[in-house]
Amino acid sequence: MDVSGGESVATPVQQKAHEAWRIYQHYLDKTTPLPTYRWIGTAIVALAYCLRVYYLQGFYIIAYGLGIYLLNLLIGFLSPLVDPEAAGGSDGPSLPTRGSDEFKPFIRRLPEFKFWYSVTKAFCIAFVMTFFSVFDVPVFWPILLCYWIVLFVLTMRRQISHMIKYKYIPFSFGKQKYGGRSSSSGSRAE
Repeated sequence: MDVSGGESVATPVQQKAHEAWRIYQHYLDKTTPLPTYRWIGTAIVALAYCLRVYYLQGFYIIAYGLGIYLLNLLIGFLSPLVDPEAAGGSDGPSLPTRGSDEFKPFIRRLPEFKFWYSVTKAFCIAFVMTFFSVFDVPVFWPILLCYWIVLFVLTMRRQISHMIKYKYIPFSFGKQKYGGRSSSSGSRAE
């Protein structure tokens, strides 16, 4: 429905929902430059979820599904945006494979902020799911744990061998840092 001025008429519920979304987005944007505090908050949410599952002694299938999802996110976080194996001989950007190749920065397939946001959302959704008994499927949890550990080890071994083969490190700590030009040399004219 349009008013004669071209503006759409929203119900009060839609207006309140939109305002709540804008406030949520504002605070989410304010957390962008604070990765340490974001991850501390996620660790607190994860701890609350783990304690709830431990004290309820159930909801192991949700924990298993959460573990598989987190493993999938971790692979996306550790993988380059352009996979050198899949790109083959394409003309797009690729990772250097020899020492003489031009340096190209590592660009993640899943950026850190999206990784954090997805992990936090996953823990929150899993936490809420523990309040509904329909999700408490009786399973023998040691089998799920063993299967998840095997899956994690095999996946990480494949990912690490891919990192070694194409010589990329997805983390910035431990890398050599270069300083900018010193400002003491006033002008460039000789």
